[in-house]
Amino acid sequence: MITGLGLATIWVLDQDSAKEFFTDKLGLELRNDMTLGEGGMRWVTVGAKDQPELDLTLMIPGPPSLDAESAEQLKALIAKGVLGAGAFTTDDCVAEHRALAAKGVEFVHEPQRRPYGIEAIFRDDSGNWYSLTQPFETLDESADWGSVSRD
Repeated sequence: MITGLGLATIWVLDQDSAKEFFTDKLGLELRNDMTLGEGGMRWVTVGAKDQPELDLTLMIPGPPSLDAESAEQLKALIAKGVLGAGAFTTDDCVAEHRALAAKGVEFVHEPQRRPYGIEAIFRDDSGNWYSLTQPFETLDESADWGSVSRD
């Protein structure tokens, strides 16, 4: 029986830069930064302090997960900024947007009311985009879904 999600992969172009972005700018905690075996893969994980059961692994596309051709294709998509990597939740989207923008986080969509909550869209330093969402307890069907451009 599945009991939950424990690990999610975020594909990045530079692990050191991504580690700094997720810890210094987003305020996530560093959980692991190690090399697996001699000359092995670097394993960097971060997570929200209040969500210890979920780690985000910051991975550069390549072996052993991907062959060289697939890794290059994925790197190109990351750099192009077309990959969405998830949604972070907050109790106050407007205040969190303001705080993150002050730390240099690039927002491509200001906070707006949506049926599911108040949402802003930002990019990490590799180009992946994320939703920053203050969820509503119930769906507000009167709110506009809007069209979101992530360009």
